[in-house]
Amino acid sequence: MLQLNGKRTLAWCALALATITAPAGASNIPRSVQALMASGKVVVVAHRGCHNPGPRHGFGAVPENSLLALEQCVKLGVDMMETDVRRTADGELVMIHDDTVDRTTTGTGNVSQLSLASLRKLRLRGNLGGAAAGPTDQRMVTLAEMLAAAKGRIFLNLDIKDAIYPEVIAAVEKAGMTNEVIVKTSTGPTTPPLASMTPYDRVPFIPVLLNSDGRADLGAVASQQVSGGKRPVGFELPQMTEAQFEAVALVSERTNIPLWHNTLWEGFIPEWGGDIQALRDPDAVWGKMLDRGIHIFQTDEPEALAAFREKRGGR
Repeated sequence: MLQLNGKRTLAWCALALATITAPAGASNIPRSVQALMASGKVVVVAHRGCHNPGPRHGFGAVPENSLLALEQCVKLGVDMMETDVRRTADGELVMIHDDTVDRTTTGTGNVSQLSLASLRKLRLRGNLGGAAAGPTDQRMVTLAEMLAAAKGRIFLNLDIKDAIYPEVIAAVEKAGMTNEVIVKTSTGPTTPPLASMTPYDRVPFIPVLLNSDGRADLGAVASQQVSGGKRPVGFELPQMTEAQFEAVALVSERTNIPLWHNTLWEGFIPEWGGDIQALRDPDAVWGKMLDRGIHIFQTDEPEALAAFREKRGGR
């Protein structure tokens, strides 16, 4: 497995873009996120990239939110990589989930209090990190580097962790990728229709429906988000009950806006299961959800989900 060190990161990015073969079926990749979301096909979204092992392809685990996690996704034919953005002390945008570097790197401290130069000195820990995960030669990636590595090859879902939406969207525009990313944020019953509001109206947008008390009227939340002049490209479902799902499904059917569902861990709908169960019986989990009208899945097991899609004839 190719590894990176700090001085070679940028050079490796350029070389990778020129030499890595596109996945099988790349000619059929939709030209935009909007087309992908509306395609009706099973959409594979890799949570923090393809960091888990992919045994069918001989892939080992790699650090989450890393360039290698993106490259493994491209080779697997994954449609989209979900990845997290934060801002450093000196205003740089970097790809990391937590507000500290403790779990995923060899360092400690808050991202917002560290400079990019300081972060570059750290090494990313393997897979999901933690004290037991050994350091790799991977270094933290900037948003600009991640966008450059993804452009024309795989779509990105940018999970923006700080109040930096204008800066992130400006970076996307600078990279010429306004139709190759999705931006999302949480929305409740009183949140105005954000897809029509700046800066969200400048990129494909998905509202994450809030269910903070476990009893929210998620159908009403979804309906509120389609009441503006510009509509979102999907609805991301929260942890919820099967009964709550029905109300959102009705709005999805009425508006023709697809549903994005997280099957991470044991799943966001307890009655249906998640990745853990899907590895044993994909038809009972992903197949059931597909039959219920969900076709966009965010998963930590993208290789298995891609194999399920192939088994279902690519749909």
